Amino acid sequence: MLEGVTSNPRIIVGAYTDREGGMCPMLAAHRRGGRTNFISFARSWDRFTHAGRHARRATRRELSILVDLLSASLMDDERVDLARAIHEHTELLARRRLLRITEPTGEIVARRLRAPRWLGRRRERVSVSV
Repeated sequence: MLEGVTSNPRIIVGAYTDREGGMCPMLAAHRRGGRTNFISFARSWDRFTHAGRHARRATRRELSILVDLLSASLMDDERVDLARAIHEHTELLARRRLLRITEPTGEIVARRLRAPRWLGRRRERVSVSV
């Protein structure tokens, strides 16, 4: 699909094809040899792009996001050290927590909270006799 999307100059949303030679990412993949028929992708693509009733050309931003996601999904597992990434993330969170505790930043704003108006109407005065 990545090859089909990057090689096709006119990727569309909202339809399988249009009259000007545009095609959806699934058809582009199919024409490049990818045999896919996941209707869930087509529905997700149209929902992501807010496709209306008529086919339109996909925006640069939409295509950029699609290409980035397809590229990321093809990343080789051997090049990604998941344990190391988790460890770095955990260390980053610990450093942020430590900084937040030792050095508060920003302005501290305090205000008095009032009881909701409806609560004042419903309160009943209770007299306690001893």
